[in-house]
Amino acid sequence: MADTTASSPTAASRKTTDLSSLGLAAAAEAIRNGDMTSERFAKALLQRAGMLAELNTFITIDEAAVLAAARDADKAGAAGSAALLLGVPLGVKDSYLTQGLPTSLGLDSLAHFVPREDADAVRAIEGAGALVFGKNNLVEMSYGLTGHNARYGQVRNPHAWDRVSGGSSSGSAASVAAGIVPAALGGDTVGSIRVPASFCGVVGFKPTTGRWPRKGVAPISHTLDTTGVFARNVEDCLLVDQVVTGAQDAKSSGRDDLNGVRLAFAPRQFLDLVDADVETSFRNAVRQLQDAGAEIVEVDLGDDFNALIQTATWGIFAHETMGAISDFLRSHDIPTTFEAIHEGLKPQLRQAWGHIVLPGGAGATSAEAYQTALSVTRPEIQQRLNAAFVSEGALALLQPTTPCTAPLIEEQATVRIAGQEVSYLALANHTVSASSVGLPGISLPCGLSRAGLPIGLELDAALGSDRALLDLARRVEGVLGANSTAS
Repeated sequence: MADTTASSPTAASRKTTDLSSLGLAAAAEAIRNGDMTSERFAKALLQRAGMLAELNTFITIDEAAVLAAARDADKAGAAGSAALLLGVPLGVKDSYLTQGLPTSLGLDSLAHFVPREDADAVRAIEGAGALVFGKNNLVEMSYGLTGHNARYGQVRNPHAWDRVSGGSSSGSAASVAAGIVPAALGGDTVGSIRVPASFCGVVGFKPTTGRWPRKGVAPISHTLDTTGVFARNVEDCLLVDQVVTGAQDAKSSGRDDLNGVRLAFAPRQFLDLVDADVETSFRNAVRQLQDAGAEIVEVDLGDDFNALIQTATWGIFAHETMGAISDFLRSHDIPTTFEAIHEGLKPQLRQAWGHIVLPGGAGATSAEAYQTALSVTRPEIQQRLNAAFVSEGALALLQPTTPCTAPLIEEQATVRIAGQEVSYLALANHTVSASSVGLPGISLPCGLSRAGLPIGLELDAALGSDRALLDLARRVEGVLGANSTAS
């Protein structure tokens, strides 16, 4: 077993450190300029992936296919290609369909299923010259927050191998943090990008729901699901967002300062149950932003705000699962059924589905409660959040991404936060807010705990303001020195 504490590179892996530390935009520019070849970069990353195999960040890597694609990219570069992601390998969560490469959805029963088509987002990055490095490990059917997979192994946190990575986009986050790939695609329904980004010390971007294409990605909830990306810096998230959406407003504001920028935070809602290290790091970040010229205002979203978002969002999440998955399986000719998937789940998850997902389950959301969540509760949540964005004029709402740092793997079922033992679902207590109404959100590294574990700062913005949020996050990152916590 490799070092089980902090993740410093082994002596053997130091040879690849320089290349593996390259960000997405920097790597693409180096390949386009002829400073390095795609094949050399791919070989270095494949070597690193082999050295760090026990992190369990990937389910599938086809080394021969990666190197062949890299050589093709080098030929394209020699012919004058200026593709934005030319020759750069990216990780892809194994919930995305990939033509010619197995897509398991995290299930043993689909270990050898090879789709005949690519998910739209995969097609977009490949169209911009990127290579699919491999399929990232994930929680079965993306249903979990810690990174445990019974068939493919627990994804370990590169900062401390005895800690969880977060989930469900566990392998995507950990592979970026470990320097195996410069960026990776993930998915987020209630926090599955932002939670592991926080725990692993990388940047995780969840777009406005519906902004990024979802076709060809295994769903949980058509109301809440979104695809998104992990990277080592915000600039790389901006680049992938441009590629996937075709955004024309790709240029930044040109500003690097925060003078006059108004930001809000809601201490009663988001600092009520957090570890001391997390609160200290968050308040330090707020002070740094103030010192950099930002105006910080406190808002109160109401005594019942957390209860509203928890009840409505988890209710929608569970109520839509069966129909969403069944439709996905049929429309993409995937050789299994919802019932077969349910039967093959690990015991804890099979029991959870029986309780909240299956009609008639003791915890299932009724049709009436579901409609109330959609038509009454969500508009109420949106109205309260709008008060921060419109009435207070805030560009973003700040909060700690997660209420604690990454729990120990052996203690992931019931976690301890601020001295209380709570369900692991509490790891999404903060991220669920943006998910509830589809806001764009981004998690930035903002420091380390006393134990050396990453802590994340989340910025949520108004619906559709993704590019403005990313530009703001770029400036916040500059103030916080966020990249210093990535592996």
